[in-house]
Amino acid sequence: MKMEGNTILITGGATGIGLALTESLLKLGNEVIICGRREDKLIKVQNEHPGLHIRVCDVSDEESRKSLFKWVTENFKDLNVLINNAGIQRAINLKEGVKGLEGESEIKINLEATIYLSALFVQFLESKEESAIVNVSSGLAITPLAAVPIYCASKAGVHTYTKCLRSQLSDTNIKVFEVLPPLVISELNMDYRKKVGTTNTGIKAVKCADAIVDGLEKDKFEIQHPALDNLKTSTMEDVDKLFEKMNGPW
Repeated sequence: MKMEGNTILITGGATGIGLALTESLLKLGNEVIICGRREDKLIKVQNEHPGLHIRVCDVSDEESRKSLFKWVTENFKDLNVLINNAGIQRAINLKEGVKGLEGESEIKINLEATIYLSALFVQFLESKEESAIVNVSSGLAITPLAAVPIYCASKAGVHTYTKCLRSQLSDTNIKVFEVLPPLVISELNMDYRKKVGTTNTGIKAVKCADAIVDGLEKDKFEIQHPALDNLKTSTMEDVDKLFEKMNGPW
């Protein structure tokens, strides 16, 4: 797909991969709208990029999603790309039972929001000459990390959902992409990263954004870290061995 002259909505566009994508896509001459829950973060990015449009939105909330859709479609009628990037990650000890699941819901933010925002925008995007839905999942959707079980499950859901969405929309002009990033240096799950000493582990967000833009331009519908290429052609036994290597005993 062409990577200039688009009107693009990025959820969670004020930090991490979302911010790096925002900056890359603005440089390419696109009109970019970002949304997020933290107004101060949105305003900071807008001050650095005056042409940027911002909107406070909690994508985990149904009414907030509907309000976002109404505002975007009324004010940006040329919108042709939706990037479902917003996400959270939490370290959860499943031995704690229900108590361990208390707090922000990765299912609502990572998976439900992706499903429902895509559903809200699909008919609007179908009316465009060229359009796309880009869902950000994770390499952990393929081989999970036991310390962040609900995150992995939610991203596996995004992975499966995106395949189904791509199949159902194959006879439309909407291209459906999935991004499966490796570990990226960001504020995602920072408390846990500090605890295990991985705050500076991973690739830089800008490098990830560059790979995403390149993949979109080349119509690479699953944009992933090269290490995943071999993994996805491996046997289930190979995948299980990698899981054991990544996680060890609990």
